[in-house]
Amino acid sequence: QVQLVESGGGLVQAGGSLRLSCAASGNIFSVNVMGWYRQAPGKQRVLVAASPTGGYTNYADSVKGRFTISRDNAKNTVYLQMNSLKAEDTAVYYCHALTVRGYNYWGQGTQVTVSS
Repeated sequence: QVQLVESGGGLVQAGGSLRLSCAASGNIFSVNVMGWYRQAPGKQRVLVAASPTGGYTNYADSVKGRFTISRDNAKNTVYLQMNSLKAEDTAVYYCHALTVRGYNYWGQGTQVTVSS
């Protein structure tokens, strides 16, 4: 089991920045990939950014150049730095962990609202 707790969401004006954090606990040694997804009202949950252990990060085209994912392995925490936020970035953001055996774990979600 892996537990994920997010923090850092909120309300920000367009053009502003936010940083999301996700602290992982439990069987963290089984985690292969950590990342962030988001789900806007009435839409499917989609990948925002992913950080494989020892691999290259990847981003959704819509956030490339504006968002940065990073991991602090000593703190078992993954971050999502979001800059130049747009109204279309408004969504609930979910932390995600994928284990080496293919199990998926999700955080509770944190709301990000960008006002235009």
